[in-house]
Amino acid sequence: MAAIQQSLSTSISSSASTFLGQNKLRFRNQNVSMPGKTSGIVRCVATPSTEKTSYKTQVSRNENLAKLQAGYLFPEIARRRSAHMLKHPDAQIISLGIGDTTEPIPEFITSAMAKRAHELSTLNGYSGYGAEQGEKQLRASIASTYYANVGLEEDEIFVSDGAKSDISRLQVLFGSNVSMAVQDPSYPAYVDSSVIMGQTGQFQKDVEKYGNIAYMRCTPENGFFPDLSSVPRTDIIFFCSPNNPTGSAASREQLTKLVQFAKDNGSILVYDSAYAMYICDDSPKSIFEIPGAKEVAIEVSSFSKYAGFTGVRLGWTAIPKALLYSDGFPVAKDFNRIVCTSFNGASNIAQAGGLACLSPDGFKAMMDVVGYYKENTQIIMDTFNSLGYKVYGGKNAPYVWVHFPGRSSWEVFSEILEKTHVVTTPGSGFGPGGEGFVRVSAFGHRENVTEACRRFKELYK
Repeated sequence: MAAIQQSLSTSISSSASTFLGQNKLRFRNQNVSMPGKTSGIVRCVATPSTEKTSYKTQVSRNENLAKLQAGYLFPEIARRRSAHMLKHPDAQIISLGIGDTTEPIPEFITSAMAKRAHELSTLNGYSGYGAEQGEKQLRASIASTYYANVGLEEDEIFVSDGAKSDISRLQVLFGSNVSMAVQDPSYPAYVDSSVIMGQTGQFQKDVEKYGNIAYMRCTPENGFFPDLSSVPRTDIIFFCSPNNPTGSAASREQLTKLVQFAKDNGSILVYDSAYAMYICDDSPKSIFEIPGAKEVAIEVSSFSKYAGFTGVRLGWTAIPKALLYSDGFPVAKDFNRIVCTSFNGASNIAQAGGLACLSPDGFKAMMDVVGYYKENTQIIMDTFNSLGYKVYGGKNAPYVWVHFPGRSSWEVFSEILEKTHVVTTPGSGFGPGGEGFVRVSAFGHRENVTEACRRFKELYK
């Protein structure tokens, strides 16, 4: 963020200097005097430098960033989508790639945010910095809504601007001298943040993996749950259920094994439950439903995929008091220090929305949105099943994981984009275990999902 602000500041400063120099502006009593004809809009445009400079600082590039391969998955998909649009300007592009929600936030929730926003314009309603950990009422509501049956308390909840941000804050908490394990395939932020922190070795192109990361292969053959007997001991284990991208939710028996595995190895389990509200069977919605999890686990979650808060930005991390480092120091205390240093707290307007989400009316509205996307999921699953493809996920998640045996994921992605103008996500972008698969997202307007499925049938009939 600092780099962006500095860049903006430099750009604006350069623009202003050029503008002032050319137009000889004079300021008096806060009025701007300009010679010649004036227009209603003044645009400051930076003049590109005509001189090439060979000047370089003496600061070395972060060698860990240099390890990263290409760009982050979803911006790369966006780049290819943009290139396709230039090539086919008249095509109706349908995006079922990035997991971005499309349906409007329920009005009951936006009304609460609008009310809070308006209150900020009043003397009695204005508030500045809030608690870095989140507003007390929202923390209490999250604890009572999601963790009442497992005994987690409000002071064990840290409200944030989203699960993705908290994943990086947790990596700062762990530092560079730890080893980690991830599901393969898994959400790219786990691995990329580990690389940036310096926890990994170099990328090994022959196996498409980074050194010093244990890739826990999750396949249809093992029910998308890793064979823990083949997983080496690591300090940190990242685990997402329902899983992004496979859509598979771990069973109670499987998570019991995972918690025991972490305890046996003295590891910390980071459990991502961002899609828990999509679960419709008896799979646990929280890792803390498993006995002993409070001693080994952290849970991150988000309002993004339930309430349509992908742009509003609001999530939370739950860290039990019982979770201790090897020296007995509470993990939550160090995380609190990280939060207080790097974060000024989630937007008070967003938190008003979160509080509305957890009211009876708001929760029902969120479940209606979840139900809409689950209907989309069923349409996509029925389509690929009818075409004879092996289809996974979907039941407990808004993602459909389609197998294209013997084919490259990026090849299938390109074929679908070129021939149907539909954006999907190549499975290999989530790790080597995703090769041969494509993830199709159910986040989309119903008419777009239906049209995309019609095109899929035309392509693969």
